[in-house]
Amino acid sequence: MVQGERQPEQRVRGLSGRTRLAVWGDPIAHSRSPQLHGAAYRMLGLDWTYGRRRVDADAFPTALEGLDDSWRGLSLTMPLKEPAFRAADSLDRHAELTGAVNTLLLDGHGRRGFNTDVGGLVDAFAAAGVDAVDGVRILGAGATAASALVAVAELGARRVDLRARRRSAAETLVALGVRIGVDVEVRAFDEAAKPTDLTIATLPSGTALDHDIATALASDGGALLDAAYAPWPSALAAVWSHSVVLSGLEMLLHQAVRQIRIFRHGDQSVPLPDEDGLVSVMRSAVMGD
Repeated sequence: MVQGERQPEQRVRGLSGRTRLAVWGDPIAHSRSPQLHGAAYRMLGLDWTYGRRRVDADAFPTALEGLDDSWRGLSLTMPLKEPAFRAADSLDRHAELTGAVNTLLLDGHGRRGFNTDVGGLVDAFAAAGVDAVDGVRILGAGATAASALVAVAELGARRVDLRARRRSAAETLVALGVRIGVDVEVRAFDEAAKPTDLTIATLPSGTALDHDIATALASDGGALLDAAYAPWPSALAAVWSHSVVLSGLEMLLHQAVRQIRIFRHGDQSVPLPDEDGLVSVMRSAVMGD
């Protein structure tokens, strides 16, 4: 079910007394989300706490059931986006399309599931001057790849070169492409293909492709956004010397802004006060700019 609309003021009143937030996942020690959210809440004058907790997929249902009424919401990272999708009582459109929830709002009206990765990618590209694309290459076939596919479709892409280790893992992305009007061609990492203007890497942190494969992808892959950010530069970013390279922190930053909109207003499309200044403060918290 696609999430309906309500007035922001009503949503905020419904969350009265709920002040606890956290990011859950496994691994989680590397997460910069507490710095991002903490900096934002201080600037917004909100007395909210935001922590992190290591929770794996098996422990997730019990951990979620154990939350009391002091909890406002959760950010979810690997491997919890699909379990959170199944646990949500309602879904926004991006969550419905991707089968992945990275944000749960606990507002006394059920568990409301959102995907802010899609909008976070679009916003990260816009900040880098990329507001339209044609052909795109996506590396990986997991939950983040689904968000990347929907994001580039919203930027105008009609063809995607998808690289996956197992073609069977890419079947859901091919079907998603049909649904949103994008031609998804699945290839192995070492197959040749036409050059592209943009590559989005959605591989797990620490993944190191064979050097020859990585350099071949870099030679004709255009600009790179690598969703990984710890360690940085990633193995892929280290060989990507011919074009613009964006760290996964850019995606993390912009999707976090959308999460904060949800936690504040219940709607990721409603801007926050002085959002440009807020983004600057959040960026400084994780990048030292």
